[in-house]
Amino acid sequence: MNRDAKSNSFFITVNGQQVLAKEGMSVAAAILSARQISRKSISGEPRAPLCGMGICMECCATVNGEQHKRTCQLLCADGMEIEAQ
Repeated sequence: MNRDAKSNSFFITVNGQQVLAKEGMSVAAAILSARQISRKSISGEPRAPLCGMGICMECCATVNGEQHKRTCQLLCADGMEIEAQ
């Protein structure tokens, strides 16, 4: 485990980059804090979380091998792996 019990923080991986996340943080927030993308549009444009409530689908990413997960609706967990789609 990569957990720091004192600060309730831990590491996740976003597009191959280790990112420090805190307990209760959404995956979308972690993607934004890492200055990473969550997906690419059909034309290849980088996309990132937009609405923050699961409607726009811009935050969809592959989380722990599961595609098309709405990252604004998921909380970070220790060791989680997120990849842009």
